[in-house]
Amino acid sequence: MPRGAQRPGAAGEPADPGIAEPTDPDIDPSPPATRPFASAGGQGPIVVAVAVGGAIGACARYAASLTWPVAADGFPWSTLVVNAVGCALIGVLMVLVSERGTAHPLVRPFLGTGVLGGFTTFSTYAVDIQRLVSGGHVRTGLAYLFLTLLAALAAVWAAAWTTRRVVARRTS
Repeated sequence: MPRGAQRPGAAGEPADPGIAEPTDPDIDPSPPATRPFASAGGQGPIVVAVAVGGAIGACARYAASLTWPVAADGFPWSTLVVNAVGCALIGVLMVLVSERGTAHPLVRPFLGTGVLGGFTTFSTYAVDIQRLVSGGHVRTGLAYLFLTLLAALAAVWAAAWTTRRVVARRTS
């Protein structure tokens, strides 16, 4: 390519103007001044949905930690299970809302970001790893690090796969 020439798609332009890029179905691509929420008080409804959902999810996570406490030097099973279950529910939600139907624009922010974002606790996961490693339980910390990642990824994949199959069976 000659010096100074722009390659297709450079400077924010699509490589082929006739091909539309995929977008999030809940995001309005129009300029901010013309968006319905912008004229009705900004992103207020979305912020409220996320905040209320987050409070619900955080309370559920706290209840799980009270139900299944972990010893100071013990393996944090409750956090691992909460994160895996939350990831599985995110997989179900994303298939049902994004791939299989139309939902109210606040469903994903409320359930996905709010409830399930508040329920899953990857910050506690990081603190648990640091606590285990600094407490001399390096192997346990590393096992927890990789087991949680594997469990979370497997849970979201398996739940999405299963949900797609169940929905396909019901619609055929």
